[in-house]
Amino acid sequence: MSILITKDTRFIVQGITGREAVNLTRENLDYGSQIVGGVTPGRAGRDVYGVPVYDCVRDVVKAHGQIDGSIVSVPPRFTQDAIFEALENGIQLIVVVTENVPRREVAQAVELAKLRGARIIGPNCLGMISPGEAKMGGIGGPAANTRQAYSKGEIGVMSRSGGMTTEIASTLTNAGMGQSTAVSIGGDAIIGSSYAELMPLFEADPETKAIAIYSEPGGRMEAELADWIRENDSRLPVVAFMAGRFMDEMKGMRFGHAGTIVEGVEDTTAEKIKRMESAGISVAERIEEIPELLRKRLAEVS
Repeated sequence: MSILITKDTRFIVQGITGREAVNLTRENLDYGSQIVGGVTPGRAGRDVYGVPVYDCVRDVVKAHGQIDGSIVSVPPRFTQDAIFEALENGIQLIVVVTENVPRREVAQAVELAKLRGARIIGPNCLGMISPGEAKMGGIGGPAANTRQAYSKGEIGVMSRSGGMTTEIASTLTNAGMGQSTAVSIGGDAIIGSSYAELMPLFEADPETKAIAIYSEPGGRMEAELADWIRENDSRLPVVAFMAGRFMDEMKGMRFGHAGTIVEGVEDTTAEKIKRMESAGISVAERIEEIPELLRKRLAEVS
């Protein structure tokens, strides 16, 4: 089983005629995903790899019926409008790959999504994949590479880094451990879905047996995850890899993503590791340690 997307998920690409979106469309189609339409104002009547292009989301829905999801790949100044348009047309799952979207606009979009019962992944993310089912976004790259890195199985993966999502999945695959769903949640300071907000979905999936996450300095996400695990007595063993340990003495330094600025003691890797371990999360010093730690934790709960 998987969370968020399956082989039956029907989605669109907003901004489909842009260079990045054209590549995403090809990669997703090659993997077997169902892209039923794309949107670029003024480009109606064209197609991208056989996917019809429309002027607006409303026209796609009118032509193809209710749509499950959307990949938003438009310039930052148009991203909030694209998200609002998707939400107004009943789309419940929105993957925002665009970078440098103003924080205030992201916050407003996330709030509207919550009011509409919808979910945003990102911005500044590579999306998600349910191996052997479908992928939504640039995660894994070309289909051949995606099939090599990701395999169907029982481990859920969440990562603030798109590239490290694939790195962890590839490490698991090489160790004979497949994945149920892998989610690149985005590296910005404000995002649509955090670790703690995705955990209930994995918790409710009977085929997910454990979770692997990639974390970085900065932000409260790991603390929220630790609190959620304690408060909900999670059945899922969690193993985390914490990057950027060298940053603990570098207050104010940014580690790759906008959401990874160490502003105080609670943002340091040492404090994050302490919080996670206190909630029963095992912390790996190297990515290649993740499979063995997962096997050990799974044996303890079997």
